[in-house]
Amino acid sequence: MTTFRAFRIFEEDGKSQGRLVDLRLDDLDPGELVIRVYHSGVNYKDALAATGAGKVIRRFPCVGGIDMSGVVEHSSDSRFKAGDAVLVTGYDLGVAHDGGFAEYARVPADWAVPLPVGLTLFEAMALGTAGFTAALAIHRLEQNELTPDKGKVIVTGATGGVGSLAVQMLAQLGYHVVALTGKESEQDFLLELGASEVLLRGSIDMHSTRPLEKGLWAAALDAVGGDTLAWLTRTMQLEGAIASFGNAGGAALNTTVFPFILRGVKLLGVDSAATVMPLRKRLWGRLASDLRPNGLDKIAHTIPLSGLSQACEQLIAGKARGRAVVDCAAK
Repeated sequence: MTTFRAFRIFEEDGKSQGRLVDLRLDDLDPGELVIRVYHSGVNYKDALAATGAGKVIRRFPCVGGIDMSGVVEHSSDSRFKAGDAVLVTGYDLGVAHDGGFAEYARVPADWAVPLPVGLTLFEAMALGTAGFTAALAIHRLEQNELTPDKGKVIVTGATGGVGSLAVQMLAQLGYHVVALTGKESEQDFLLELGASEVLLRGSIDMHSTRPLEKGLWAAALDAVGGDTLAWLTRTMQLEGAIASFGNAGGAALNTTVFPFILRGVKLLGVDSAATVMPLRKRLWGRLASDLRPNGLDKIAHTIPLSGLSQACEQLIAGKARGRAVVDCAAK
């Protein structure tokens, strides 16, 4: 191998811009593992980085892709050997360290998770950062005593990568799932994934000035932020908990203290990139067992490296559904 293809992000005219280039292994950041990348996933963070819609990249140029699955080609760390199937998500991958949108990657061994028994390399990235985030959000809610008998659980941004996976996971665990979406045409899709109800964002007054409204939800998984998250704080049941992991609808949060001091509402931040390795491995074990969605084939579709620019633009425009899985070997 002399060169390989990679989707590298550059800073041009003060803005991030990604494109396919040819690289050599010596061009990549250091690490103990050289991985032949089979699959990566297209996440909202990837789209922000590749299009310049958000200031995500911390070092230019940088190969994009905040997750990957593949096979170790070379290891200078005793924990791994050539031929081991692994996955990597989070840390600095794809933002300050060359990431998974490439045919080859080199990463620190401390970042790698052995592929769990029961998952293929493709399935690992059909889940990817999105699935891991959904699993971590559910874990945080379970730590706050959420059980199916407590009431309805609402998932916002339900047709997105994290949302569509969370709907399936929660439904399989026995929860009554309410899927919130702005896409009227996707109601049947969400019901097929396991949602008990679909709530259209256009039917809700997100701009109410009331500090508290009728308590509806035992828990919420929020990918949207902004006005949607503020509305959730007002409509949680007593002792309800919100797992917050996205800002597709805005970064500002305009609410009052009353949901927190009068209803005991809990706002739980979910940062999947920095999850410690013991919990990371435990959650990937659950993603191969009780949290493994039965309908991965319904939400995952494959694209080549050459389709990344279009996939990222669709995500930013709010036109994506489910998970785009990058086949890093496809031409």
